[in-house]
Amino acid sequence: MASDFQADIDAIDRIPAIPAILEVICRTTGMGFAAVARVTEARWICCAVRDEIAFGLVPGGELKVETTICNEIRQSLQAVVINEVARDDVFRGHPTPAQYGFQSYLSMPILLPDGRMFGTLCAIDPRPARLNTPAVLGMFRLFAELIAFHLDAHARVALSEARLTDERKLAELREQFVAVLGHDLRNPLASIAAGIQLLRKRPDPAVYAMMDSSVERMSGLIDNVMDMARGRLGGGLLLFRTPLQMASVISQVVSELQSAFPERLIDVSFVLPQAVEADRGRIAQLLSNLLGNALAYGDADKPVHVRAAMDATDLTLSVANAGKPIPPDAMTRLFQPFTRGSAEGHKPGLGLGLYIASEIARAHDGRIDVASTSEETRFTFTMPLTERKELAA
Repeated sequence: MASDFQADIDAIDRIPAIPAILEVICRTTGMGFAAVARVTEARWICCAVRDEIAFGLVPGGELKVETTICNEIRQSLQAVVINEVARDDVFRGHPTPAQYGFQSYLSMPILLPDGRMFGTLCAIDPRPARLNTPAVLGMFRLFAELIAFHLDAHARVALSEARLTDERKLAELREQFVAVLGHDLRNPLASIAAGIQLLRKRPDPAVYAMMDSSVERMSGLIDNVMDMARGRLGGGLLLFRTPLQMASVISQVVSELQSAFPERLIDVSFVLPQAVEADRGRIAQLLSNLLGNALAYGDADKPVHVRAAMDATDLTLSVANAGKPIPPDAMTRLFQPFTRGSAEGHKPGLGLGLYIASEIARAHDGRIDVASTSEETRFTFTMPLTERKELAA
């Protein structure tokens, strides 16, 4: 479809000189049709046109590239000039002039600064015309170079704007990182400082346990930051896939979080008769993030449901909690770094849990979907089963 080339059509449309160029070509040569075409190995797309002979092309219109002489120009990168097809030794038997009904033809390649061919600046007419002269060829060459210059300039401006946008986003990300990390490290650091003061007075096992917990929390924050950095730098998360019994992973994660939230009810159900190829630590981290999020934001008086199943092609793992639905504006940012699942005050953590869970899912060629209503909020991880092995009896 020509819509695939809409960006190229728009780029030509943004060059204000194009209509004047096509008019000058028609007036100077006496030809009734002039156009700028985008030419690739497989497509010929009209980007701009002046048509005084009712040829019938409009911007976005397409010709079969194999029926055009422009296809040959793309291969040679040389202009083709025909004063009169009937008298031309090379093209009088060529099928293109007969198919499109022209006698005179001139097509000049539009070559970008890096040597790539964007397309052609071409003109045709059913009558003969005197085209193979230094003046006409020089005019076409100058216009083609002018179009190439504008295309390159627009591309450079667009690239600069994109880089500026990326820099702004990166600056915003740095500010968020410093603010959130500073806030979330303050509490465990204060706890350790207080513990040191108490231990100076007298040893106390409870104080040691408190300090161990604070150190573990800080280590978790740093691990999350490192995972985020790997994802943002484009390297992705490292995986060590092995045949994995998902039931044992689910049981382990649920047990750990049940200990952290002894007053909460976690309802678990799974049917997992086969092993899957996955990274045990990363899958456990994904489930821990989803379950921890549900326990943090869900209704404390209602159970959190963990479900897992597999069919012939996919593994699905879901975590659902009751409570207020996620606000629509938060839904759009849910898997972005430093985004929290609720607008109700500050919750502990960097707001990286869902982002990292989504990165783990992506690294496993899977995805995480979310649905949130007044009845429940459910996160569902779906992963394709690339290889499965029967569990040992």
